[in-house]
Amino acid sequence: MSRYLLRRLSHTVLVIIGISMISFFFLHLSGDPVGLILPQDATREQIEALRQEMRLDDPLVLQYWYFATSAIQGDMGRSIYTGEPVLQLIFERLPATLELAIVALLLSVVIAIPIGVLAAVKRGSWLDTISMTVALFGLSMPHFWLGIMFIMLFSVQLGWLPTSGRGSWEQLVMPSMALGVSLIALFARLTRSAMLDVLSQDYVRTARAKGLGEALVVGKHALRNALIPLVTVIGMEFGFLLGGAVIIETVFAWPGVGRLIVQSILDRDYPVVQAAVMLLAIVFVVVNLLVDLLYAWLDPNIRYNGSPD
Repeated sequence: MSRYLLRRLSHTVLVIIGISMISFFFLHLSGDPVGLILPQDATREQIEALRQEMRLDDPLVLQYWYFATSAIQGDMGRSIYTGEPVLQLIFERLPATLELAIVALLLSVVIAIPIGVLAAVKRGSWLDTISMTVALFGLSMPHFWLGIMFIMLFSVQLGWLPTSGRGSWEQLVMPSMALGVSLIALFARLTRSAMLDVLSQDYVRTARAKGLGEALVVGKHALRNALIPLVTVIGMEFGFLLGGAVIIETVFAWPGVGRLIVQSILDRDYPVVQAAVMLLAIVFVVVNLLVDLLYAWLDPNIRYNGSPD
């Protein structure tokens, strides 16, 4: 296990370095932020002075070296526009993103797993047909369209929920639902597929032959093994939610990291984008490492003495 952890940690470091290099060079190739910071009537001397102050006149490789060495020391720089420390800006937004991602994920898991299990156990029944048909529609609906429809229904027509913002549980309902609908559909279909595969295994038939109740066979013997592929997808989706809920954060004016990244990209605020991308990458790889370790708890036959990846 220790060798496996060391190998995965070394992979993690390489992934983070690669992401930092890609984000750095692509962002700097997108344009010069000096033209956005200074007024249109700025003189050439003012432009050159600001470029020297921001070290934009140095080669890109040297600029990346400055960025990397400062990042290792915990200094990700300051925002070009506000002058605030970048990490402070990100950590101010991170709780909102984590809150939205966790609630959407928990909501989808709590609803999707029972639906998927029932659909597998009642395979071919009206319950199976209806649930999988609804799940198909759920996968087909774009997040932004669902968000707009929820606002039109629950805020404009019924007046039950606020249209945007963050601060109360009412403001969390619609964005988490808009994110959770597609996840419910995905997890329900995946749970059904995994359960159908597990229910056909010999050890499940043996458990039934021993006279065990159906609830015990399904809940203890079948579901635990069926959760292994689902755990993988849940871990990946959580990582995607942290950086991929940009549209929902924009629709509901949710003050998260995704919205901050989009605004910083438009403003060419390089330090903010680089730090946010690196932070989300770290969270993503850590979540995937925890998912790998969770496999051993779900299936004791899994060991890390070999060379799993």
